[in-house]
Amino acid sequence: MPLNINGLDGRMLHLPAPKGATKEILFVYGHHSSLERWWGLMQVLNRYAAVTMPDLPGFGGMDSFYKIGKKPTIDNLADYLAAFIKLRYKRKKIAVAGMSFGFVVVTRMLQRYPELTKKVTMLISIVGFAHHEDFTFGRLRYYTYLNGTRLFAHQPFTWLFRYGALNSRVLHAVYARTHNAKHKFKQAKNKEEFEMLMQVEIGLWQDNDVKTYMFTTTEFLQLDNLQPRVDLPVWHVTAQVDRYFDHRVVEQHLNIIFNDVKLIETKLDNHAPSVIADEKMAAPLVPAGLRAALRKHA
Repeated sequence: MPLNINGLDGRMLHLPAPKGATKEILFVYGHHSSLERWWGLMQVLNRYAAVTMPDLPGFGGMDSFYKIGKKPTIDNLADYLAAFIKLRYKRKKIAVAGMSFGFVVVTRMLQRYPELTKKVTMLISIVGFAHHEDFTFGRLRYYTYLNGTRLFAHQPFTWLFRYGALNSRVLHAVYARTHNAKHKFKQAKNKEEFEMLMQVEIGLWQDNDVKTYMFTTTEFLQLDNLQPRVDLPVWHVTAQVDRYFDHRVVEQHLNIIFNDVKLIETKLDNHAPSVIADEKMAAPLVPAGLRAALRKHA
C-alpha cells in the first residue's frame, strides 16, 4: 500500500488478521531492508494477528529525510514511527516488534513518547541491540566502519560509493567475496540460488539511500539507548550464533532499559536469515517461546 507521512513517499505492507483473530502487530525492519526482504517473516507473524510493516525514510525505496531538509537521526526515525502509530492505530492497542536496528528505533520512540507504552500489549526484540558495546567487532574493525561511514555520509563520497561501489556489475563481481557477505552466499545451494541472492542483494543496496545508510550506521556504532527507562517488559529473541552482537551484553543492557527481559534463544546460526528467506526459512526468528507468548499477548 502507498504511504505518505510529512511529504515522504514510501510503502507499507498490511496482512489482514487470520480468521478469528483481532490483534495487531506492527513490525519495524532494520538496516539493509525492504518490504520484500521480510515477506517470509511477515507470513509467520500473520499466523497470530494482522501485521503491518511500514517503510522507514531512506530505506526500501522510500524518500529520505534529506528530501525535507532533515537528517536521518535515530530521534527523527523515532518521531516518524510515533507519527505512524498515532495516525494508523489511534485508539487501538498493538504488539510492536523490531528487527535489529528496527528495535533501536522502537526503543528510542518509547523513550521519547512514554505515553505510547500504554498502547503496547507486547514488545518484541528480534536480535535487537541497545548500546555500541553490544557489538563484537575488534577495535580496528570498529573504527574502520565508524570512520568509513562518516566519510561516505558526505558528498562527493556518497555519490562515488553509490555509482561506483554499488554499480550492478561491480557488486556482481566482488560483493560475494567481501568480509560481510561471504557467509550470505555460502548458504546458496546452487548457481541459480546464488544468482537469486545476488540480484536481491544488489536491489537492496541500490534501493536504500546511501547517505541514510551511512549516517545511521555511524549513529548506531555510537549508540547509547540505556536511558530513560521504558515501563514495559520485552521479549528478546537472540540468535545462537550472532556475528554482530554479544547476546550476554545485549541482555544486560536491555535489563537497564526495560522492566523485565524475557530471553528466548533461537537456533539460527546467523544474525538474520537469507534475504530470500521464505516462510519456512524465516520461522526460526519466531521460536516456540515467542509463539506461545504471541498466542497469549499479541
